[in-house]
Amino acid sequence: MTNDTMTNNQMTNIHLRPAAKEDCIRLLELVNELALYEKAPQEVTVTLEEFKDAGFGEKPVWKAYVAEVGGVVVGFALYYIRFSTWKGCRMYLEDFIVTEPMRGRGIGKLLFDQLIIEAKQMGFKGMVWQVLDWNEPALNFYAKYQASIEAGWLNAALSTDQLLNY
Repeated sequence: MTNDTMTNNQMTNIHLRPAAKEDCIRLLELVNELALYEKAPQEVTVTLEEFKDAGFGEKPVWKAYVAEVGGVVVGFALYYIRFSTWKGCRMYLEDFIVTEPMRGRGIGKLLFDQLIIEAKQMGFKGMVWQVLDWNEPALNFYAKYQASIEAGWLNAALSTDQLLNY
């Protein structure tokens, strides 16, 4: 991404930058918006303190880019490093959202392109993420990048309660 896109895209007045600790309240608002869209609002259980610590504490595990319009964060892309025993270090895109009223303005493309650039600069062996099979707008967006969408893998997880009750 060029320096002017990182500082201020004149055409759309979009400011793209790395997330700061002060953004965490807004990022969690957007996480909740995404969870609502994905029909799983009850699944967001992380606290603001956990979120801040995981991104900006002693041992940060995630990094994010935010997109601002008029000084308001309207989208973000959050990732962490995932190690694949088959492929090596890969970027794992955990959350990627542009708030609904701001979609269709190229904000998602700017964020996604920035992640691709970062993945290349960091020497990652690829970039991976999940997408719901019914999320047509997202599937169409990723198709523009010729992303391969794998079939056959099912998500598996243990909750905090399941871990504690083992």
